[in-house]
Amino acid sequence: MVSASLDMNDELSTTMRDYLADIYRLSDRGSQTNDFVSTSTLADVLDVSAPAVNRMVTNLKNKGLLEHEPYQGIRLTEAGKREALKELRRHRIAEAFLVKVMGFNWHEVHEEANRMSGALSEILTDRMAQMAGNPTRCPHGEPIPSADGVIIPLDDQLLSDVEEGGLYEVTRVRTREADRLDYMAALGLTPGKIVQVLHRAPFSGPLQLKVGEEYRIVGHNLAELIRVRVSGN
Repeated sequence: MVSASLDMNDELSTTMRDYLADIYRLSDRGSQTNDFVSTSTLADVLDVSAPAVNRMVTNLKNKGLLEHEPYQGIRLTEAGKREALKELRRHRIAEAFLVKVMGFNWHEVHEEANRMSGALSEILTDRMAQMAGNPTRCPHGEPIPSADGVIIPLDDQLLSDVEEGGLYEVTRVRTREADRLDYMAALGLTPGKIVQVLHRAPFSGPLQLKVGEEYRIVGHNLAELIRVRVSGN
């Protein structure tokens, strides 16, 4: 017997799944209230017109995947979250495959994975995961959801918010801009690296870090794109 969730997933277009994944990404930034995302923010991220977003929001709402509240925005229903996480699984496994099997650098894989993930079946996705060593994180540190759309939340915080003097492990980065990723790699600020916060300048000023034996100055805007947890947790 085929489950209702699989029936619904079969009816979803690639564009619909992309919308759901991007809504999840935006609601997972930690800056939204009650998981709501504004349609204008979504339009900016997708680089599409407001009418196009509104038409898609109506379609997804009619399928029971979105809630839309006036003056608050949109948020995923539980069914919508499951479908979004299934799409994120395909995307993040594709990224891991491109890095670990095909030898791409982490700043090169986001757009390639976007083009690949919409065409990946579950069988192909699972085989790619096996070839990549069954990773639990994508190259940028984001957790890879399970095949049934479940994700383990990370207990981390923004590097820009941590206390001075502490040792922290970089967990993930929240940008996919190639230039910024390349710069972060040059600074040694990649998932798994240990950093010590030596000083935080007031009024959203830069942070002085020690990464290994090197000293780094990182702007507040960049630190807001890096998430960390206390080293040893």
